Amino acid sequence: NILMIGPTGVGKTEIARRLAKLAGAPFLKVEATKYTEVGFHGKDVDSMIKDLVDVAIALQRTKMKEQVRAEVVAAVENRILDILAGDGAQTTTRESFRNLLREGALDDRTIEVDLPVSSGPRMPQDGKGGIQFGDFVLKMDNMMGNKTQTKKMKVADCRPILEDLEADRLINAETVERDAIKNTEENGIVFIDEIDKIVDVNNYGADASAEGVQRDLLPLIEGSSVSTKYGNVKTDHILFVCSGAFHSCKPSDLLAELQGRLPIRVELRALSEQDLFLILTVPESNLVRQQTALLQTEDVGLKFSEPAIREIARVAYEVNATVENIGARRLHTVLERIMDEVSFTADDYASKDFEITPDYVNERVSSMLVKSDLSKYVL
Repeated sequence: NILMIGPTGVGKTEIARRLAKLAGAPFLKVEATKYTEVGFHGKDVDSMIKDLVDVAIALQRTKMKEQVRAEVVAAVENRILDILAGDGAQTTTRESFRNLLREGALDDRTIEVDLPVSSGPRMPQDGKGGIQFGDFVLKMDNMMGNKTQTKKMKVADCRPILEDLEADRLINAETVERDAIKNTEENGIVFIDEIDKIVDVNNYGADASAEGVQRDLLPLIEGSSVSTKYGNVKTDHILFVCSGAFHSCKPSDLLAELQGRLPIRVELRALSEQDLFLILTVPESNLVRQQTALLQTEDVGLKFSEPAIREIARVAYEVNATVENIGARRLHTVLERIMDEVSFTADDYASKDFEITPDYVNERVSSMLVKSDLSKYVL
């Protein structure tokens, strides 16, 4: 298990999320401040494992749906053709309808389909374990037999609904649950953010949301069995990644037992000017590309020169250093200030190109830098 220490906005959550995505593992991000000690009003720490199993179930269901995708598409196509052409249609008629359907020519045709009646919205989870009332109602509905009703829908609208129904029919629910629990136990990753906020540095007495939560986390991280509605889940091999800024306290202020259960410590340094420049240029959907695409919808050809992007990174780094270090989130603030005027007057630049230069960046963010200079002298 890992403890990550670093200022806000340096990418602690992103590291864990990328790790889970690369491994194809069930991943859950939770805030440590959401939980209270067992016996007090609020969520118990066991509920994070129940939420992780729900994520694993959805992941497993999606994976199994992909495996039967071709079979589902063929079955739904035949069902729609039965409605369009009729059961007794000749083979040539049916094939001509099939070709039109695959070309999308029949997507706007309205047809009547039999769909199961939904049992209303699911009841909210209370985080206390056991069988929820909503699950009980759902099981009773399944026992009584699902009622169907005929609805008029366009072919394009009803196709995804029919595909979901067909996939649910082909997928065995018990297999999904069994594989999901196995995947959770072997590959699950829980990212617990703001772990430093449950450190009681004042020691004024027991706090149900602070030291009590640390005590409840001990058996969970060490390895215990948690009861969920799908069965028992062992947490021995689940990876727990805890992170915190530790501004007002130190990692050594955590319970000694909890420190021992988080043996790998990683300290992340604050982002440099070059790091901020890489964040603005390297990711596929970086902030610069997002702004360009946003103004493209207004027919404005927005261009950022490389010196301008470097100037944005420099300004963000400078403001972080002089006011408050909020990491990469500062780039949102700086870019919003730069794009403010262009966004509101986009219609004036329609069918034209607009280039962001270093001088324009300085002109737009000058007030931000002045305020940061003055803030050093405020007592």
